[in-house]
This record gives sequence, structure tokens and C-alpha cells, in this order.
Amino acid sequence: MNAIELLKADHERVKSILTQLSESTERGVKKRTDLLQKLEMEITIHTKLEEEILYPAFKEAGGKEQDVMYYEAKEEHRTVDSLVLPDLKATDPATPEFSGRVKVVKELLEHHIEEEETEMFPQANKLLGKARLDELGAQMEAMKASYKKSMAPNIAA
Repeated sequence: MNAIELLKADHERVKSILTQLSESTERGVKKRTDLLQKLEMEITIHTKLEEEILYPAFKEAGGKEQDVMYYEAKEEHRTVDSLVLPDLKATDPATPEFSGRVKVVKELLEHHIEEEETEMFPQANKLLGKARLDELGAQMEAMKASYKKSMAPNIAA
């Protein structure tokens, strides 16, 4: 699987978890807790794959426009990883506040995913080419397997 296909598959998984979370109710505390744990694992691994493998290759192959995209995408990751996700994790899943925060996380991530898929990924395709994207995809698959093993030996992927 090439790098972009792998990341798009991750995006679909994240969007599915977000949809399930946003449709859950305040009574579904266990379901919300489990989904939040899955979401955190998916986002953490996905962010590492992008920031350690795709983004540097994209930035290196591109010019000034790609530099701006690179830094914007990293900033969006930082916002989710440092502010939004920790807030959501600290919120009681049995409250309406949790529902509100899920909605914001979902909107932020959907915006980020859309920008990557409509702007960054098509440019990465052109700049990097099939062979390089296949190579990056193989690196990502290996990194992902190792992260999943170290992060969540007891969580089914």
C-alpha cells in the first residue's frame, strides 16, 4: 500500500470512530470510553506516520507553498494532540460537555483530513511519484505495526 492510500485508510477509520462517538449518548459511558481510547491510538499513530515519514519527504520535494502546507498541517496536529484531545479525555463521558467537545474534535479533524486529501496528497503524488510513495508506504506499515504493538497490546486494532 502506498503512503497516501495508507493514510486515507487511517482517515476513514478515524472518521468512523468520530461518527460513532458523536452518535453515542451520555448513557453509553463504556462505549464512549472505548471509542475515545481507540481514537487516541489511531490519531497518535497516524500523526507519527505523517510527521516522521510523509511530511518531511513532502517538504523536501516541494517549495515555499509546500513549506506553508507542512507547517499548517503540523500546527493542526499540535492543536489536536496538545489541546483538544487532552481536554476531551479529561471530560466526563456521561455529560453533555463531552458531546460538545466530540463535535469540535470531529469538525477539526474532518477539516484537517479534507485539506490533506484535496490539497497536500495530490501535490505529494506529483512531487514524490509512485515509487517513492510505495517506499514511504512500506516504512509506514512497519512503523505502524511496531507502534500498535508498543501502545496497545490489549486493544484490538
